[in-house]
Amino acid sequence: MTVELTISQVTQNFDVTPRMLRHYEKMGLITPFHKEDYAYRCYDEEAVKRLQLIVVLRKLRIPLKKIAVILNDGGSLKTLEILRENIAELDGEIKSLETVRSALNMFVSRLDGSIQAKARLDLLGDTELMETVNTLSLSKTTLKEKTSMSDLNQANENLAKNLNVRIVLLPPFTVASNHVIGKDPEETVGDLMDKFIRESRLYEIKPDSRYFGFNHPNPGILEDGIHGYEVWATIPDDMDVPAPMVKKHFDGGLFAALTIKFPEFQYWGELENWVKNSPEYDLNYSEQGLEIMGGCLEEHLNWVYSSHMGWPENGIDGQLDLLMPIKKRDNKR
Repeated sequence: MTVELTISQVTQNFDVTPRMLRHYEKMGLITPFHKEDYAYRCYDEEAVKRLQLIVVLRKLRIPLKKIAVILNDGGSLKTLEILRENIAELDGEIKSLETVRSALNMFVSRLDGSIQAKARLDLLGDTELMETVNTLSLSKTTLKEKTSMSDLNQANENLAKNLNVRIVLLPPFTVASNHVIGKDPEETVGDLMDKFIRESRLYEIKPDSRYFGFNHPNPGILEDGIHGYEVWATIPDDMDVPAPMVKKHFDGGLFAALTIKFPEFQYWGELENWVKNSPEYDLNYSEQGLEIMGGCLEEHLNWVYSSHMGWPENGIDGQLDLLMPIKKRDNKR
């Protein structure tokens, strides 16, 4: 039986976003097809198999550029070399973690001994302990030699506890907003904003202008590949914006922020888990819920500058901040 999945089925079955799929397509990692009299992309058995492999390799922390080599290599020498390189990196991280554990055990042992002897431990004066501390190389990994997909998912959840999450307070600001519902709205909505930024010379007027986006409505797929995306560029309060763009005010707020490289949007789930496990913060999703992605934002770093400069080759590094609304936890509960 021939496997044919719609974009909606693929995003639901493999927990990938439409943007991730399109990015994989642009890189040549997967190739969709169009049915006759059907306007939206579908994926055959070959594309589904390739996507399955991409998902697994990403969970193994293999970069997309190396995944492209693996898929085009057909499982030969280059693939073997890449996998061995990854194992070597993991071995180094495991060794570092073992060093950290040994140092922690030393701290615990000496501190416990000092407490039992009712003496004060002089950490800075303990030469052996400080030499050990100076050799530490902090890394993060929990993968075992034999793993299943559930093991990999658990490992990713464990790694999420060590995410480099920042807490940021966004100030109130005025934005030029563009909202598109349709096929591939992220590209369409960005093209008009790009034109506005360049023609208005926004970067010269407001060098600190920032660029945000979010699914609207969310989740990303509505029907037959149709979904919505809205983008904001911060502007001076008195600046006019051309239709169909509209001017909006953002009240600001507290957010948990995580920097990713495009298109690693799977980290949304890990960021949510980080907040849920935080002793200090609670999720603070918008009352509009999924309609506006719960108030979550994706800040496209360096976007306004790069647009203003005509997208120079090294003008943007493909990084985004995932921003999840939070509030201080009420520890009286």
